[in-house]
Amino acid sequence: MVPQWYTLNFIDMLVISSREFRQNQREYFDRVDKGEQIIVQRNKDKAYALTPISEDDMYFNAEMVERIKQSIDQVKQGKTKKVKDPEDISKLLGL
Repeated sequence: MVPQWYTLNFIDMLVISSREFRQNQREYFDRVDKGEQIIVQRNKDKAYALTPISEDDMYFNAEMVERIKQSIDQVKQGKTKKVKDPEDISKLLGL
């Protein structure tokens, strides 16, 4: 159990000290995996939110890299559309 003086509870959020986090990382990672919001307070002016991420959250996953390569190839082949004004944007978007 976490000592009371280490933590503050705000609605569904737990704020812990960086020392407490270091001593019990596994516990806090498990709690975040179950959906709990945990903030690690570092000194008085810094705080960090623990957030689980999946491969879908990674910006440059394999799929994204492939899409970027395809876009570069399309530009090299001249398969682009020039947009000069708001009317062109509307036409491009089908508005």
